Amino acid sequence: MCVIWGMPYLLIRVAVRELTPGTLVFVRCAIACLILVPLALGRNELRPVLPRWRMVLLFAAIEVTLPWLLLSSAERRVSSSLAALLIAATPLVAAALATATASEHFDSRRLAGFAIGIVGVGAIVGLDLEHTSVVGLLELAVVAVCYAVGPFLLGRYLADLPSMGVIATSLAVTALVYAPVAAVEWPSSVPRSSVLASVVTLALVCTALGFVIFFALIAEAGPVRATVITYVNPAVAAALGVTVLNERFTAGMAIGFVLVLAGSVLATRASAPAAAQEPSSAAT
Repeated sequence: MCVIWGMPYLLIRVAVRELTPGTLVFVRCAIACLILVPLALGRNELRPVLPRWRMVLLFAAIEVTLPWLLLSSAERRVSSSLAALLIAATPLVAAALATATASEHFDSRRLAGFAIGIVGVGAIVGLDLEHTSVVGLLELAVVAVCYAVGPFLLGRYLADLPSMGVIATSLAVTALVYAPVAAVEWPSSVPRSSVLASVVTLALVCTALGFVIFFALIAEAGPVRATVITYVNPAVAAALGVTVLNERFTAGMAIGFVLVLAGSVLATRASAPAAAQEPSSAAT
């Protein structure tokens, strides 16, 4: 899972060279739906989702429809490495959200973790600010918030629904939303083979196969232990960006990533034994 969900940043960066963000999201979701929707139907996991359609639509908008578009747009302006490292701050947002909704207590240890994580984010961005797009940073900030709010909604309002049914529905809705956009922005010529390969891999491996394996991981290891991937896949993404795309990796990014990880672990670790929470998937 760390590799599968560390790859999308690289693949998105390649794909948006010739595809618009809306077109990329449409194609990614449409191809993934060809696998996940029949799978969910075969397991009878779509029918239970229908009565809760309003909340499912809200979850789809926050977890998939909006962040996938903004992430694709941001990667036109910032490197895949920088995008991945900033998205690693998602657990910090989740911790703040849990405190704001009074679902968890924010003690001094968690407060220290949050402060360390914020310093880390500042190091990632601030030590190399002259090479960074402000618009791209704002888009990534919204993505991080969405990736924190989505699992919160899933855990609080949709936890009793089949996960495969919720995800398949979310991808199908997103594909329908961006279908008119893709029709208008469809490329006039066939994209290069590297772009086509990136889109297919993104849809089949990182989306369809990724969600199937992630749900199996939760069943095998539990939702809490499954969150370990949140801390590792950004490092995989950064390594791929540097080695494959020759992206710059600054000292600020290295120092900041370590601080973000340390802060996230402190800020999200339970103060006392508690019921397992829905993991933050940060599915890119």
